[in-house]
Amino acid sequence: MKKIINSSMAAILSMAAVVGTSALSTAAQAAEFNLRAVANSNENDEDYDGLVVFKDFVEAHSNGKIKVDLFIGTQLCGNGTECLQAVEDGSVDIYISTSGGAANMFPYIQVLDLPYVLQNDREAEAVLQGDFVRELRKEILKDSDNKIRLMTIGNTGGWRNFANTERPVKEPKDLKGLKIRTVVADLPQELVRALGANPTPIPWPELYTSFQTGVVEGSKNGITDIMGMKFPEAGLKYVTLDGHAYMSALWYMNNQIFMKMPEDLRKVVVDGFNALQQATFASPKRKSIDAYSAFTKSGGQLYVPTPSEKAQFQQAAEPVYTWFKKSVKDGDKWFNLLNSEADKAKAEIDNAYASDLK
Repeated sequence: MKKIINSSMAAILSMAAVVGTSALSTAAQAAEFNLRAVANSNENDEDYDGLVVFKDFVEAHSNGKIKVDLFIGTQLCGNGTECLQAVEDGSVDIYISTSGGAANMFPYIQVLDLPYVLQNDREAEAVLQGDFVRELRKEILKDSDNKIRLMTIGNTGGWRNFANTERPVKEPKDLKGLKIRTVVADLPQELVRALGANPTPIPWPELYTSFQTGVVEGSKNGITDIMGMKFPEAGLKYVTLDGHAYMSALWYMNNQIFMKMPEDLRKVVVDGFNALQQATFASPKRKSIDAYSAFTKSGGQLYVPTPSEKAQFQQAAEPVYTWFKKSVKDGDKWFNLLNSEADKAKAEIDNAYASDLK
């Protein structure tokens, strides 16, 4: 009897394996588009959170017609320029970068790093869901010969704040002489100079040891990045919550593969990027709670500038606006567009307050 039962069970398991293999084969055959999505980060990053949401949404809502493979790190390409070139030639389908990571190809996207223009999450999120992004999309398509399509702009780490190993920073004068790490992009270096510090471009993977050895004494990062990289262990002690720049994450896609899709699948992809955007808006808010707590528990000091101190930072940063308008092609256009969209968002929020506070 036992042999008969075992024989029957083996047959059932064998049949199940055949059915499972067949189902997998059918699912694989059903995928009409296979998208390779790259984020040069890690699985603790907001970029990864967004991609997981995107993959799940697109694969489910396309009924398996679109498959998304995630490549987290530098397996397919190593930096902004290399990865965007890969998007251009079609060896990568989706890529995310900061504005600094793509500034050498599209200098005008540095407008997103202009300090103190966007004031808070609510305002920034309103701007990044509107016509400002559509105008950037048109320009990037034009400058890439219709090969690179900006799909959406989310967030990757909250807000950039000044952090350093040496002393509390309450006013711009407290930054004077500090060596502040920046990316290899003009605008953040101009900002550091305007505030009296010394910009020092350092690759992100080298920043920890650069703090340890004194090559740099400060940086412009969000708290989740600071704690994710364990910078307090390298000597980073002081963070000033000046919120000078929203950490925008620009999500690009190969335009040819997007346009090859039928309209119903293009809609799924657009909706998928909308879901991704919402996930990246939310993720830093949640992660920053634990990050700030961990920073203070490690002995770190947080400082929130008073309104008058914040005004000093804004005033000191004004030369950056002049530099951007003079040095970047169509700088006036992009500066004015971002400011007008920010003003519009602020007016809408104020109107909402007028109703919601009654």
